[in-house]
Amino acid sequence: MPLTDTAVRAAKPDLKPRKIADEKGLFLLIQPSGGKLWRLKYRHLGKEKKLSLGRYPDVTLKEARERRDEARRVLASGFDPSVEKRTRQLAAQQDAANTFVVIANEYIDKQEREGLAGATTRKARWLLSLMEQPLGNLPISTITPATLLAALRRVEERNHLETASRMRSLASRVFRYAVATARATSDPAAALRGALTAPKAKHHAAIVDPSGLGALLRAIDGYEGQPMTRLALKLMPLLYSRPGELRKAKWDEFNLVDAVWKVPVGNMKTRREHVVPLSRQAIVLLTEARSLTGKYQYIFSSMYPGTRPMSENTINAALRRLGYSGEEMTSHGFRTTASSLINESGKWHPDAVERSLDHRDVNVIRGIYHRGAHWNERVQMAQWWADYLDQLRLTVG
Repeated sequence: MPLTDTAVRAAKPDLKPRKIADEKGLFLLIQPSGGKLWRLKYRHLGKEKKLSLGRYPDVTLKEARERRDEARRVLASGFDPSVEKRTRQLAAQQDAANTFVVIANEYIDKQEREGLAGATTRKARWLLSLMEQPLGNLPISTITPATLLAALRRVEERNHLETASRMRSLASRVFRYAVATARATSDPAAALRGALTAPKAKHHAAIVDPSGLGALLRAIDGYEGQPMTRLALKLMPLLYSRPGELRKAKWDEFNLVDAVWKVPVGNMKTRREHVVPLSRQAIVLLTEARSLTGKYQYIFSSMYPGTRPMSENTINAALRRLGYSGEEMTSHGFRTTASSLINESGKWHPDAVERSLDHRDVNVIRGIYHRGAHWNERVQMAQWWADYLDQLRLTVG
């Protein structure tokens, strides 16, 4: 006779475990402690087996019957319900261990071990922190394009378009890593290309006319702040490196006798060593700098305690102090200034200019071919550029 809710509720424990049958193999096992457990007895491949369906009252009689019926459907398909249940449990455990934030941190750690720049990994972890609340604890295999888009929209709606775009890009790399390590089957971020509002391209403000550059150079000559800041300001137009490369430069990277600066891979955006020829004017400035910070690791060292490079905002702050707003000139803008005026001179091969800027060649084979090319031309170009800057400094527009 089938069980009723009243009978299940009223069933009392005995000194030994006892069973109360329902139908189709379902029964209630009552423990001496008073616990009531749903079980299903069935046969698979000629062997009698039992399947746990949950504890009463957490699982009601109606729910126990539904679970029984589902198990019987699995059995009718030729599979063992116990094996299927264990498979689901293992999958659930795997999902719990392979959440988005776990795999994302694993991916960033891997990138860090492979030499990704510290600033880049810090930016990646910051972007991940923005996705942690909506996505972090979700099993990565369960995240759909719609789920990811909802998380990105929250940032986009605050008009942080560049941030939202970078979040999608990072998420895509994390999903591809998960696919490569057999913990996901697809990259939902790839389906969102074009879904977000594209951020407007931001260009670093720069002075690109000779007379304006001459005025800036004269202003730098009159800078009355910290001596090392003045030297950094004077070297930036000569070397036109990325600000972080100069800011983090160490004395052991420079050979003033051979007039070269070897920027190590760890400081390069392109993740490859970059060799910079030094003009006579650059060597004079570096010699002066050595008398001030030669005892420190970094050329442009924070003076107290001298174990870190100067702040990333120092040069831009100095430009503001000279009266140049962020819409007029930035530390990164010296690269644009040099690129524009050197190219406009028509004296130098465009590939030599690009190599001096450490721009990647979009053609991989061509880039490899030109890696060691144009060195002599670059040496001559560095000295010409330094002499040209001296000429502009003396020419009042």
